[in-house]
Formats: sequence, structure tokens, C-alpha cells
Amino acid sequence: MAASAPLLLLLLPPLLRGCGAAAPEPPEPPGPEPEPPALPESALLQPTVLLAILARNAAHTLPHVLGCIERLSYPKSRIALWAATDHNIDNTTAILREWLRNVQHLYHDVEWRPMEEPVSYPEEIGPKHWPISRFFHVMKLRQAALRAAREKWSDYILFVDADNLLTNPQTLKLLIAENKTLVAPMLESRSLYSNFWCGITPQADTKWILCLLNVEDVMDAQQLPGSGWRVLSAKRVLKSPEKIGYYKRTLEYPLIREWKRMGCFAVPMVHSTFLIDLRKEASAKLAFYPPHPDYTWSFDDIMVFAFSSRQAGVQMFICNREHYGFLPMPLKPQQSLQEEAENFVHTLIEAMIDRPPVEPSQYISVPPKHPDKMGFDEIFMINLKRRKDRRDRMLKTLYEQEIAVKVVEAVDGKALNTSQLKALSIEMLPGYRDPYSSRPLTRGEIGCFLSHYYIWKEVVSRGLEKTLVIEDDVRFEHQFKRKLMKLMDDIEQAQLDWELIYIGRKRMQVQEPERAVPNVRNLVEADYSYWTLGYAISFHGAQKLIGAEPFSKMLPVDEFLPIMYNKHPVTKYMEYYESRDLKAFSAEPLLVYPTHYTGQPGYLSDTETSTIWDNETVSTDWDRTHSWKSRQQGKIHSDAQNKDALPSRPSLDTPSARDEL
Repeated sequence: MAASAPLLLLLLPPLLRGCGAAAPEPPEPPGPEPEPPALPESALLQPTVLLAILARNAAHTLPHVLGCIERLSYPKSRIALWAATDHNIDNTTAILREWLRNVQHLYHDVEWRPMEEPVSYPEEIGPKHWPISRFFHVMKLRQAALRAAREKWSDYILFVDADNLLTNPQTLKLLIAENKTLVAPMLESRSLYSNFWCGITPQADTKWILCLLNVEDVMDAQQLPGSGWRVLSAKRVLKSPEKIGYYKRTLEYPLIREWKRMGCFAVPMVHSTFLIDLRKEASAKLAFYPPHPDYTWSFDDIMVFAFSSRQAGVQMFICNREHYGFLPMPLKPQQSLQEEAENFVHTLIEAMIDRPPVEPSQYISVPPKHPDKMGFDEIFMINLKRRKDRRDRMLKTLYEQEIAVKVVEAVDGKALNTSQLKALSIEMLPGYRDPYSSRPLTRGEIGCFLSHYYIWKEVVSRGLEKTLVIEDDVRFEHQFKRKLMKLMDDIEQAQLDWELIYIGRKRMQVQEPERAVPNVRNLVEADYSYWTLGYAISFHGAQKLIGAEPFSKMLPVDEFLPIMYNKHPVTKYMEYYESRDLKAFSAEPLLVYPTHYTGQPGYLSDTETSTIWDNETVSTDWDRTHSWKSRQQGKIHSDAQNKDALPSRPSLDTPSARDEL
């Protein structure tokens, strides 16, 4: 046994190795380290844009126009500003200077071209008149802006008129995305007027002869190398009687303007606000000045540029894919800056109907307005507490028009209960049914009636001789304040005995015209009418309405009023009211309208969609869309015009009228 021990010891190591006890293998030498992943490329910078503003007598528009420019969703460091102003009789220069000084650190570059003198053109009849010399001057300024953009190697130039409101902050980005050489955003106005044409009257073979009164007034007109233009007198003379290059009515225009066709459309004319892509080869041929040697259209800066675009092979486009902004209606040559300011205020308040208010620039000082009561003892504005959006819009709208009101919290029909109605001794007029839905009185209508009734009570208790009442869903007519004050002054001068004057309503009796009031223009004797959007009421008128004791025989307030002036078509309703001698009249044309009509987006009624007056469990959400009343509403709105009470309208054949579509 002892002899075999060494052999066993010799065999043991292999056995142990077979059991996994072997020495570790030497490590592999390290390989090369992996390379880090490549960094992604950064995004391209936004294209550079030169934004050009030409302003004359624009002190009333600039705060809001510049505010819109500030709010454009585009890097300000990629925008250069080019601004020029001249021939001012207001403080346009000071406003522009203040703004440019305060924003210059935000923008890439600022070029400022003010001209203090002269304050007018020698041959102009007023600040809204466009003599030939003004056309030339504006064309040269636009050309200077275009030249500056090219010298700065700007990718784009955006022209914005000093009264155009770009309320959509995405406007610049959206126009660039269209990838057009020359494109404009369609701007809205209070009529069909916009910043494009779909047609131009045919071109003729003859040229306009540019004319100025005095030889010393020739200035720009003589500096037209190679144009073939001659200077004679101050009137435009055409060798051919045909007016060429004027607006031409087309079927396409209203379809585009009213968004019945949406997209980006080729048109022969855009103006006011438009974008030019200077990276496109054809843009190098565009020019505002001098006119093209072959130019034969009527002499106008926008026409000269439209012709230049055509000759350069550049198609103009108008885009209405979005709501981009607003522009005011053009004024006639004889109109004043005050009228222009009122025109712009109306543009501002129209913009607020479906959108947030247009705020002024934060970089300029804006003088406060001074609201007044327009000669009334009080102006009441009725508003439901839960309709804060309407209240805010109306207060802003009234402030812009410098109208001071007292807000009256409306009685909320939805909050009325049966015990409250009993406490007020309210009973529906026996047999009353809504003429269009055959439903009885609603609690919303009771709330509306009470809201007006409590105002009448305040008129009497305070002894107010002349009061205006407006609801919170009205749309004001152009120059509302001026027109209403003029109407009330004419009524006073004529010593008319009045107790109620509608300024907003829906005239229901359209078969016969209402009788015009002698010696008072724009006033008629009121016939059967709906709505209580707005009305003036006298002390004696309020006394009569309260004295009728309507709580025990209640019906909607806009049915009650025609009964009180003996014009309701349902005789059995009138029999419950013995005294029906209210002296009622109406403005013609009306001065306020609803913000929305039945079926339009944004329409909301707190009176017609409610509950039955004596049963709060029964809803009255009837189908308005298919009702006779809804179908007739638009027709009544257009038909209810008392033509003999209206001033004559200008012919659309005149150049000044061609824009007022």
C-alpha cells in the first residue's frame, strides 16, 4: 500500500483540474474604444424679413397696429424694421419714433425715415385726398423699402399698411409657408371690401397723361426715365373714354371673401398687406417706381405695382385659409381725420365680436379715452352675471367708442323658482303662445322682462328724462355714437314728443313701409317689432310701461312693447291692456344689431332655451334651426328697410364707390 501512495498523489491534480479547479485563462487584450454617436444637425434659422411701414396721419391707428406687429409669432431678431412717415398734421412721427426707440433692441435692425415738412401736398383738398404727387411719393417710398430689403439680403419683405390689424399672430409664418413669390392674407372689413381684386377692367392701347396744376409741382412726375409720361395739369385725362385698370366685379370675389371657397387663389391684385419672397428669381424684376414703360392702366400706386408684377411674370395670390386680420373701409377724399378715426374704432370693435380685444402696443404711451353719456341722463347695459365674456367684450367695445354705461345685473331666469314668481304675483297673459314654437312663456323671458322692468323703475325713481338701454349682445353700426347723437339732436330740434325709440330691433311687419317722421331724418313710427337690443326711453314712457301693471298678464318684453303702442297683430293680447298710447319710434336704418343670428356659430339665447314659466321641470329647448322664425330671420333683416327714410346711396360706377362692395 505504501508503494502506491505516490502514484495516487500523481493522479490527484488531473482529477482536481477536471472538477473545475484549473487556473484562469489570461485576459484578452482590450479592443479600441467605441466612437461616440454623431451629433444631430440643428434646425435652420427662420428666414430674414424686412417689415415695411408707411404711415401718414396714423396716430389713431398706430398703437393697435404696432401692437399686432409686436405679437407676431416670429423671432424678432430675424426681422428688420423699415418705417417712413411724412405730410402729417397729427403726432404720427412722435408715436413711431417712441415705438422704434423702445423696440430697436428686440429687432435685427431699424431704419427710420421721418419727414416733418411739408404737412400736406400742394394740390390736395384734405388729408384723405390722393393727388398725383402723393401717388408718386408713396411709390418711391415703397421702392426705397424694397431696395433696402434687397441690399440687406433679406429673404422676404412684408408690407403692412398703417391701419391694417394682423390679429392672427401666425400670419407671417403662414404666409411664408405658402411658398409664393407674392402672397397676401385676406383681411376682413365691415363690408365685402378686402385687400384684393378678382378682376380688372381690360387694358387699353392709350396711356394716361399725368397732370399737375403748376410747373413747380411737377417734382416726381418729371423723374420718370424712359416711361413716356407727360405732365400737363392737375386732372387725370384719358385719350380713350374707357376707364382701364379699375375694379371689375366677378363671381369669384364674394365666394373667396365670405370663405365659401378657401385656399390660396391667383388674383390680379393684392394691396395693403402682402409678402414678397426675395429669394425667387422673378422677384428681382418687381418695382413700385418708376412705372413700367408699357404701363397703360389708371394711375394708382397699387395698379402700377400690379402691372409690374404681371410684367415680371409674378402671380399675385390671396389666402383665406385662416382669419388673419382686419382693415377699415377706405374713405372718400373729402372726409376728415375724425371720420377716419371713427372708421378705425369700428374696425376694432368688429374684431372683438368673435375674438379677443386688440390690445395696443406695450412700448408706447396711449392717452386715456374720456367716455361720456352722449347727452343721455343714464345709459344702462343689461348683463347676466354668469355671462362675463359678454360683459367684458361690451365694456371694452363701449370704452373704445368713449361711451360711459352703468352695468345692470340681469335677472337670471334659470335662477327663478316658483315661490319667487308667486311672491311677485307674476302670471302669464291668458292664452299666450309663442307665435313660432307654440310654447308658453319661459322663465328666461320672465328674467329678461324683469331686467328691463327694474330699469324702468329706476328711471322713474331717479326722474331721468332721457335714458338709453342696451343689451350685452349687440353689434354697433359704423359711427354709432355720432349717428345716435345726431338723431337725438334732430329730435330735440323738431320738438318731437317721444317716449320710446328703438335703436335695434327686428321689424316684423314688412308688407308696408313704416311712416317717416317729418323733419327728422332717419326716424320712423315703429310698427310691430321684435327684440329689445337697444332703445331710448323717456321718463313718461317708463311711467306708462310700469303703470300698465304687466306682472299679472305677462308676456315677453318684446311682445309687450308693441302692445303698448297699439301695433301688436294679436288683438286678444291687446285687450288685456286698456292704455296703449305709448309714442314709439325707431331709428332707420338701425344703429345696433345682434352679434349673432340664429344658426350662426356663437349664437346663444338665455330666453328661448329655458324652462316653462310655471313648471321648472319642463325644458323649452325647441328646434330653432327648422322653425319658420329662423328661416325668415335673414329675409326680415334685409327686407325691413323703410326706403323713404334713408339717404340716397352713391353710384357704384364712381371710383370712390368701387371699393365699398
